[in-house]
Amino acid sequence: MISEKDYSLDTLLDLDGEIFPMNNGCWVKFEAKALPPSKGTPHGIRYSLTLHDRNNSRVVGFDNAHAVKPRKKRGFSGRKVTWDHTHRLNKVRPYTFESAGQLLEDFWKAVDQYLRG
Repeated sequence: MISEKDYSLDTLLDLDGEIFPMNNGCWVKFEAKALPPSKGTPHGIRYSLTLHDRNNSRVVGFDNAHAVKPRKKRGFSGRKVTWDHTHRLNKVRPYTFESAGQLLEDFWKAVDQYLRG
């Protein structure tokens, strides 16, 4: 069986270090590095995609820099610790990483939603 190459991964990795200023004073920054798969990076990518406001505060972010435990639920169900997560202002939520392309799409959608208010 031949696996197809994920060209969106190349796109994400090519964006590493890029900063995009926006007309409204906000700016976007991309960081992405290929790493050997591990517990924190099972997909083999360390990434941080962020939107900053005109005061340089991060207002939207997608990254896997630290572990995030899901919110507590009642009962005795197991809790999965994930490293992939989103930031919206001060709220942190787990994120399900599917592919580099989906990550880019979800990030730009979150940026658009934030900028629209």
